[in-house]
Amino acid sequence: MLRFAPSPTGDMHIGNLRAAIFNYIIAKQTNQPFLIRIEDTDLARNIEGKDKEILSILNLFGLLWDKLVYQSHNFGYHQKIAEYLISKDYAFYCYCTKEFLDQKREEAKEQKKPFRYDESWATLHKDSNPKPVVRLKGAQETIQFLDEIKGEISFGPNEIDSFVILKEDGIPTYNFACAVDDMLYDISFIVRGEDHVSNTPRQILVRKYLDYTKDIGYAHLPIILGESGSKMSKRDNASSVNWLLEQGFLPQAIMNYLIAMGNKTPTEIFRLQDALEWFDIKNIAKSPVKFDIKKLRFINREHLKMLNESELALLLNTTDASVGGLAKLYLQEASTLNEIREKIDAIFAPKDIFALYEDQDFSESCQILYAGFQTLMQEHSLALREYESLKTELMARTGLKGKNFFKPLRILLTGTSHGLELHELYPFLQYFLQDIVRLKQ
Repeated sequence: MLRFAPSPTGDMHIGNLRAAIFNYIIAKQTNQPFLIRIEDTDLARNIEGKDKEILSILNLFGLLWDKLVYQSHNFGYHQKIAEYLISKDYAFYCYCTKEFLDQKREEAKEQKKPFRYDESWATLHKDSNPKPVVRLKGAQETIQFLDEIKGEISFGPNEIDSFVILKEDGIPTYNFACAVDDMLYDISFIVRGEDHVSNTPRQILVRKYLDYTKDIGYAHLPIILGESGSKMSKRDNASSVNWLLEQGFLPQAIMNYLIAMGNKTPTEIFRLQDALEWFDIKNIAKSPVKFDIKKLRFINREHLKMLNESELALLLNTTDASVGGLAKLYLQEASTLNEIREKIDAIFAPKDIFALYEDQDFSESCQILYAGFQTLMQEHSLALREYESLKTELMARTGLKGKNFFKPLRILLTGTSHGLELHELYPFLQYFLQDIVRLKQ
């Protein structure tokens, strides 16, 4: 079984989504179930409703799961496992106070040594601290594992000291709950961020003490860098999947980009179904990769081009294929749904003819042309059916020509003084002239 294990403590980061995508692909390639495990052990930081938001995003991206579990539902099981480890002398109660441990950390820092827990401290504060934690005994030998991206990784005994598995309130820590649940749900392979590399030996140690012999495979994904070159943080808007969706990027384009990031792909533009045929986690680069919004914009435009007029219209909240046709045209200069919406909203909004366009006042010509338009529409003139006949008729009736004709015409039809050729746009605009040729009051 493959799993994706998000925490409901904030917006989904693109790095987390990338891990979810890769776990899903491998599950499908190997014909194994795909599990979503909501890791809600951090009760203080859990945000109500974030679990539903995460599931909604996964559903939107087509990452459909076979099983959904909440880690908190296994708290009783985690506690029983901890008691078993204590009975086997692989774990013990630690009564150290927070103040004492903070002092020891500070001493290690002053001596420029890494902090290491000393098991002789465990009972020093037994009389004054009624709420001990439970610690797992540190490693006695080197722990090694093969990372499909990074290669062989090893941690010596001195790097894995005794660590907390149950907090003073009986809640399991991340590493303990994760290790036990990966065992409980028979997880075979784990793709996650490289910030988890140091957690892996601790989780392996938990399962070793429990005599769990199944070998779990690992692939730790390099971090995603922001445009500044530093690690992408939550302060970077583009790190949030929600933000990207709100900007008008398509789920299939975001997915395309995240799969292609630091990867060898046979084609630049593809769908999730295509990636199932050729994806190989071993092809992911070891080094960090920089997030490139321009590249995502290009990929998004290509995916928008793949949609037909009716599909595009639905994404723009209408069933009119003519609006979808307009949207297809605007892909010459727009890359996201939001940019297309801006163009189309400007077309259907009442026109502000008294605004300056390119620092010029076209209001007088606009008024003359508007009157001409109204007359033609009232007459149901056949000239309205084609751009060339419209242009000829309006010129004849208004006496306007050159810049004083074409700029006002563009303003009345599109709300801007420059853009795509009117003869391209007009076949779609002609159906909505009553809604388009309106003046702002």
